[in-house]
Amino acid sequence: MAAYLDCNATTQPLPEVVAAVTDSLVRGWGNPSSVHRAGIDARRTVELARESVARLVGAGDREIVFTSGGTEGATLAIEGSLQALQLQGQQGRRVLVTMKTEHSAVREACEALAGRGLAEVVWLRCDAAGNADLGHLAEILDARAPEIALVSVMWANNETGAVQPIAGIGALCRATGVRFHSDATQWVGRMPCELRSMPVDLASFAAHKFHGPKGIGALWVRSGVRVAPQVIGGPQERERRGGTENVPGIAGMGAAAEAAMAWLAGDGRARGAALRDRFEAAVCAAVPDAVVNAAGAERLWNTTNIGFPGLEAEAILLLLSERGISASAGAACSSGSLDPSPVLLAMGIPPRVAHGSVRFSISRLTTAEEVDEAARMVPECIARLRRSA
Repeated sequence: MAAYLDCNATTQPLPEVVAAVTDSLVRGWGNPSSVHRAGIDARRTVELARESVARLVGAGDREIVFTSGGTEGATLAIEGSLQALQLQGQQGRRVLVTMKTEHSAVREACEALAGRGLAEVVWLRCDAAGNADLGHLAEILDARAPEIALVSVMWANNETGAVQPIAGIGALCRATGVRFHSDATQWVGRMPCELRSMPVDLASFAAHKFHGPKGIGALWVRSGVRVAPQVIGGPQERERRGGTENVPGIAGMGAAAEAAMAWLAGDGRARGAALRDRFEAAVCAAVPDAVVNAAGAERLWNTTNIGFPGLEAEAILLLLSERGISASAGAACSSGSLDPSPVLLAMGIPPRVAHGSVRFSISRLTTAEEVDEAARMVPECIARLRRSA
């Protein structure tokens, strides 16, 4: 029996999402910038989906900017903020504050800007569970607030599921007049979200993390916050992202948003947390030296990251894959790397554990049978690898 436990990498599109994408490709294929009937119909599809996405995240529809995914959304938030502030005469604001535990979409974007001499990166410390050190952030803001263009901290970690103290981070930023972006890619569609009521200015996310299509995402830009476009070539998205809109992807994201709102109204999160805990307990009982990374933190209901000391994650994943179990060693974008996760190392996890750490993540479609099969196969694979070693 196959078990797909890599839902932080991507999720299976729902039937209604596939139907919305297909309908847009077959019948609603007009250019939404055209003024004739076909273009007007396509524009209506885009705007109805925008309203659905806005309702999912508790925002106004004019605050939603469609992008190609979470990575582009983060880039627009980071580089777009840096450039917009400088265009507004605030050239002194070129410091970016972020964390080593961020997804590479944020971490490497900041490093690249620093490498080009366009920004300075200040790294915010974290504790052993990966949580931001609010005391350290307060010190940074107290010392350098007038120089800071943006603070960027993810809402929930893609590798461990650890949830950051977003309200506390945002409150500190608000008190010092500093802009705050959160990579909400793992949060949106899995947890209730009311962005307007949070002290956040920008939030990026992607449809394929909540059973939508790949290649489509969004950046929420609070009303009154300016970002400079990074994709130039047209007035689309209220001049914040040029180029003809991906109408099929947007239609699919709208359908996924509607489905997510209906699911969030039920008890699915409690059921998912129970499955995750059952899997975690079974694996740790069968492998006594297994380490649950970020076990002491508040975590998303769907994620566990388990370290198997002395082993290599790649070997574990290959053996699991042979038995029909899908998991990952961290972010899908870095799955070809033989190095341990920089996120786990930044948390202070010993290399011997980090090298053998595997992420298991479920979705609302994951069954108890899949979880039980994986809980049976993981200890068998660990035992086999240790025998061969």
